Amino acid sequence: MRILVLNPNTTASMTARIGAAARAAAAAGTEIVAVNPAMGPASIEGFYDEALCLPGVIEEAVRHERAGTDGAGIDGTVLACFDDTGVDAVRTVASGPVVGICEAALRSAAVLGTRISVVTTLSRSVPAIEMLTRRYGFADRCRVRATDIPVLALEDPASGATDRLRAEIAAAIADDGADAVVLGCAGMTDLASRLGHEFGLPVVDGVAAAVKLVEGLVSLGLRTSKRGAYAPPLAKAYAGELARFAPGSAPGLAS
Repeated sequence: MRILVLNPNTTASMTARIGAAARAAAAAGTEIVAVNPAMGPASIEGFYDEALCLPGVIEEAVRHERAGTDGAGIDGTVLACFDDTGVDAVRTVASGPVVGICEAALRSAAVLGTRISVVTTLSRSVPAIEMLTRRYGFADRCRVRATDIPVLALEDPASGATDRLRAEIAAAIADDGADAVVLGCAGMTDLASRLGHEFGLPVVDGVAAAVKLVEGLVSLGLRTSKRGAYAPPLAKAYAGELARFAPGSAPGLAS
């Protein structure tokens, strides 16, 4: 089995950490291909960054989907941004299952506890994650908390980010009654096990959870539906700098 783990930002060092966490979670025989787009923001911190990362994300997803014609394609995709950035768009161009790390983490945490606290980076990310908790049906069981740690500070050992994350988890337990915690950023992926042991409750990393969910779906022989909303995009002209992304173009999107 071959799983694409796509980090929607362009920070290669973060992609490497995400890839390492995905490989640690993957079953024997699962190959993880961890990549990031060549264009787009260095981190995703709000709706503007989300919107402008999408062309690069789609381009990367299509490139790996097309590789299947020579036998080196992928069986499923993990989108490794906690805003589940681009999940719906990538599902229209991917044949295998496409899973966002927010959805995977929330569904995993919901099995493990009754009150879930998501601990994320910046306060500006909270509304987007709250919208996802409503979309996935967990709003009545979930509170979203911010550490006000910039995403790229997670890359800096001197930033104090881990201590601030610890403090917010402690507050979630004390104030929210949390019995399960979700780490609300792919850049936190290497901290889940350590924090879970430290606090004595499940701390869920969405990267690992999404890898296991994709593995399960692929092993069941399930693929993304091509009826309705996730049908391939309709062929039409795109103007200006987006012309190469027009469905049916090359090297743009396959219709």
